[in-house]
Amino acid sequence: MDENQCQSTLICDKRHQGTYLAFEGHEEAGADGVEIPIMEGKVSDYVVLGKILDDLGLERTSSMAFVTPDQNPVSDCPKQRQSAVDHLNWLIDCAQAMGSTVICGPMFQTIGQFTGNGPTETELALAAEALLQVADKAQSAGAILALEPLNRFECYLLNTLKDGAAFTRRVNHPSVGVLFDTFHANIEEKDMVKAIREQGRGVIRHVHCSANDRGIPGEDHIPWQGVFSALNEIGYDGWFVLEAFGRSLPGLAAATKIWRDLFIDPLDVARRGVPFMRKMMAKQ
Repeated sequence: MDENQCQSTLICDKRHQGTYLAFEGHEEAGADGVEIPIMEGKVSDYVVLGKILDDLGLERTSSMAFVTPDQNPVSDCPKQRQSAVDHLNWLIDCAQAMGSTVICGPMFQTIGQFTGNGPTETELALAAEALLQVADKAQSAGAILALEPLNRFECYLLNTLKDGAAFTRRVNHPSVGVLFDTFHANIEEKDMVKAIREQGRGVIRHVHCSANDRGIPGEDHIPWQGVFSALNEIGYDGWFVLEAFGRSLPGLAAATKIWRDLFIDPLDVARRGVPFMRKMMAKQ
């Protein structure tokens, strides 16, 4: 377990004037990198952002979400499925321009879209087909596609680590793996530590350390010691991203149902959360 693989998410939108200071605050808190939500903008914007991060010595990963039904890999509408693939290609271009090594998120369906039933074989096949259309491109860009199982209130295709592991085997591509997120696991797993040990080896390619209320990790009831120990046992050696949610990206805030502040100062997430994560990592 590499103690240098510690990140904090970027709370501020890159368009805000205080962004550079926010990056510096993450660095001062001890983060080695930041995770940037790619929700809008041009590829050229991410080139500029990558240069800022290079100047500060911060590495970076990126996150995404389909937030409109017009982009849905499992839709019965071919136009919507193609739009989702086009969006994934754009995401990879932006991530590569920024120098991101991981693109993570629920890239298998639109958030908040439900059928009233569980996933069908057809839907799973369509989602796998969409990912296979972009997986080679991601590999060429040097990026891992880390699929994020979400809780049942946000999606239905993949909810548990077991779901994610089975789907990863279905896709069967070296650039595709699973993102393990403690917030979602807290809802969906009977025992998240046991799930990591039984399902995570060779499958988990990225980790979000997210509090049960999506506030500051370590100030909540997630079994952090057990999570870090289990990840160490399965040989996980990727990023540990501190994920907390603010309201600076309206589309993402709406999709994740963030309508109240979960911390007073966004940079407190890094100041208090990163040292906690390093403490957990150092115990392994």
